[in-house]
Amino acid sequence: MDVVPRVELTPAAAELLRRLRTVHGPLMFHQSGGCCDGSAPMCYPEGEFRTGGSDVLLAELEIEGVDEPVSFWISKSQYERWRHTRLIVDVVAGRGSGFSLEAPEGVRFLTRSRVVGA
Repeated sequence: MDVVPRVELTPAAAELLRRLRTVHGPLMFHQSGGCCDGSAPMCYPEGEFRTGGSDVLLAELEIEGVDEPVSFWISKSQYERWRHTRLIVDVVAGRGSGFSLEAPEGVRFLTRSRVVGA
């Protein structure tokens, strides 16, 4: 039985992560729960965003050309709302709000979702 990944990257997201890794070193994501970030996946240098007991490590993303996995965290409360979905990280034109590393690139990460099993 194949296991459906909880988080996957579009080719555009993987390419952007390769570029960001070259500039910033190891990376991580934290899926925002809303507010000023609008439920965006925020990309940080690994360890720059402090995670704790109120967060869930949803995936360790393996990306061709990146030496180490990119961790993908989500808050427990957000996970409870989205636990039946597969998150697909994509890139779209435009600048998002927040402190995510891609902001100066003129693009932003965006999470799309599908119900698991769909």
